[in-house]
Amino acid sequence: MRAALLLTALVALPVQAECVILLHGLARSAGSMQAMAEFLGKRGYQVVNVDYPSRRYRIEELANVAIPEALDQCAAPAKAHFVTHSMGGILVRQYLTHHPLDSLGRVVMLGPPNQGSEVVDKLGTMPGFEWLNGEAGLQLGTGPDSLPLALGPAEFELGIIAGTASINPMLSSIIPGEDDGKVSVVRTQLEGMNDFLTVPATHTFMMRNEEVMHQVAHFLRKGQFSRPAD
Repeated sequence: MRAALLLTALVALPVQAECVILLHGLARSAGSMQAMAEFLGKRGYQVVNVDYPSRRYRIEELANVAIPEALDQCAAPAKAHFVTHSMGGILVRQYLTHHPLDSLGRVVMLGPPNQGSEVVDKLGTMPGFEWLNGEAGLQLGTGPDSLPLALGPAEFELGIIAGTASINPMLSSIIPGEDDGKVSVVRTQLEGMNDFLTVPATHTFMMRNEEVMHQVAHFLRKGQFSRPAD
């Protein structure tokens, strides 16, 4: 599995630079986070954009390989922040549950299925679902086998951004309430989070959304999202 993991340190910065680890979502690649990587790199962060085989292993295995290798790329003794999309946030929760980090900074999750997704409940048993999404995808439902629901509340500085636009009306029809096409706004939330924000962005492309990127940078600096009064 290590051979399949690509870690890219986007900017060579002094050891004092704070590090931001980017974790993409299910069935995506580091390329989906490239715009975010460049945006944060221009703001002085050392950025480690992780490419991990999300469809090949269970979440527990993915977290135990992807995150330690990413941390190794952070220039010690820098503070390590995380910015995640979708399932990437569950990897962080899984890892931090078992491996507290003294160097942990802030975490921003974009469209995370923190309470699972009804999409997995409805489509998980259909032919081809596991082939497309792997074992990790099957762990993201809302039932008894849901890994996100088995993890505890956040015990770290956490900001969550949920999308409210959808380009997939079929999937949205199976999701109760407001959603981003994959996860409902309600199910992105997590007990213990420090701030929460909704933006009119879709699950698929929210990490490239200009407002989202600015809000991520604001939370990393301030520990809260920007409001009109700021």
